[in-house]
Amino acid sequence: MDDPITPHLRIVHQFPSAFPRIRIDRGAIRFVLSGATLMAPGLTSEGGRLPSGKSTSGSEGEGGDGEKGDGKGGGKEGEKRYEGRDLEEGEIVVVEAEGKEEACMIGQLRVGTREIKEKKKGVVIDSGHYLGDGLWRIELD
Repeated sequence: MDDPITPHLRIVHQFPSAFPRIRIDRGAIRFVLSGATLMAPGLTSEGGRLPSGKSTSGSEGEGGDGEKGDGKGGGKEGEKRYEGRDLEEGEIVVVEAEGKEEACMIGQLRVGTREIKEKKKGVVIDSGHYLGDGLWRIELD
């Protein structure tokens, strides 16, 4: 198996700053939560966010500490979580939703963020673990 390990969303919610992240706009939320393929327009529109491509100090530039701002990705402090290096094809990335506090999906990028910004179309994540899917509903108690 050559695929990278994808953590469960419950782990992502416990350690939000441990993973690189992107943000989808409000219009893409219902599609992601129904298991649809994540497409570039949901990330390149006004409400979406991709890493700035600029290195920042701290944890490898993979976003802010996740604790600043209003927790919803808004405002100057909240936008710091989307600073950092461009992400490469094949990396595991957390998908946050515009206006929401918790991550809604985690999956493997099918294309790097630099290419997403240039083309603004196409598949970004074709499958992943999302809120409400079978993995989310498993009870291990």
